[in-house]
Amino acid sequence: MPELAEVEYYRRQWDCGLGGKVNAVELHPRKRIFRGSDPREIVRRLTGTRLRASQARGKQMLFRFSGGSSLGLHLGMSGTLRSEPADFAAGKHDHLVLRQAKRALVFRDPRLFGRVRFHSGKSEPDWWTASAPEIHTPQFSAAYVAEVLQRHRRAPIKAVLLLQSRFSGIGNWMADEILWRAGLAPATAAGTLHPKQQVALRRATRFVSREAMRIIGRDFSDPPKSWLIHQRWKAGGVCPRHGVQLQRATIGGRTTAWCPKCQR
Repeated sequence: MPELAEVEYYRRQWDCGLGGKVNAVELHPRKRIFRGSDPREIVRRLTGTRLRASQARGKQMLFRFSGGSSLGLHLGMSGTLRSEPADFAAGKHDHLVLRQAKRALVFRDPRLFGRVRFHSGKSEPDWWTASAPEIHTPQFSAAYVAEVLQRHRRAPIKAVLLLQSRFSGIGNWMADEILWRAGLAPATAAGTLHPKQQVALRRATRFVSREAMRIIGRDFSDPPKSWLIHQRWKAGGVCPRHGVQLQRATIGGRTTAWCPKCQR
């Protein structure tokens, strides 16, 4: 399964299309990756919109479009995102293609364990807001970790680390690295960890997550590109989606503006 940094890497593959108009949407409507969504509505509502933002949270990605539409993607075991030339011819495993004037944004999933979700409206999608606190945020506190361990006190600590509803974005290799750094055996019951071990677990989780993201070129201390970067709007303006004041941010030596609500 893809993990925190892999999801962030693939999210970036569509960032070249930010600001671009979606001229056409091509998809395979009967594939199970569209379970729970109406493929016809996706085509109808996304055609003619502009890709405004992309964001990753744990193992999920969210792409925001003009008009209040949002597309949620989960890569599953074999999903990938990429950008192709405008004249790209989709293959049998390319289940979703957003065509822009200069490029095609492609979601490929040979094994069909991924998922495409669609949302329209001013409110945030439930499947997005209900996710666990991100590991680099203040909400991922010592008290939060202690509560999770107590709630799943009989489960092996590695199994708890793999719960996406608790430790968002952690997968198999990250869990192994975290436990090695914290000095904990994978089979240790979560409820038996004493306070010092809980602190070590939280510290190792944040360290491994931060290092994984650093390796792919994103620092948690900076406003990430996964948040809504208003490249075409002037700093000091107002976010058209949330109506709040934009804030200045310098990314890669370039000053732009970002929305604090889109960051969440």
